[in-house]
Amino acid sequence: MSKPVALWTVVGLTGAVLAFVFLDPIVAAFVAILLITSVVMAFVARDWDRHSTFEERELARARRRKEKWERGADARARDRAKWEAHQARKAQR
Repeated sequence: MSKPVALWTVVGLTGAVLAFVFLDPIVAAFVAILLITSVVMAFVARDWDRHSTFEERELARARRRKEKWERGADARARDRAKWEAHQARKAQR
């Protein structure tokens, strides 16, 4: 865990404990839930901006589609040959 996350975890837990020491249990539970939820949200959002851009994801998808298209080239060629043979037979009738 990074230092800021650890620090805020300690602050949040300390605040929750102090809330139970000095406040009514119902209010303290509310405060504790808010503090712990805030710490968890901060932990989850710590790398929010370290993701790929839309363009990078689309480029990767385009590469995968191109590879898949190239893998199916032989099957398309066979299908095209069958279709042309079918059309030739059909034209002879």
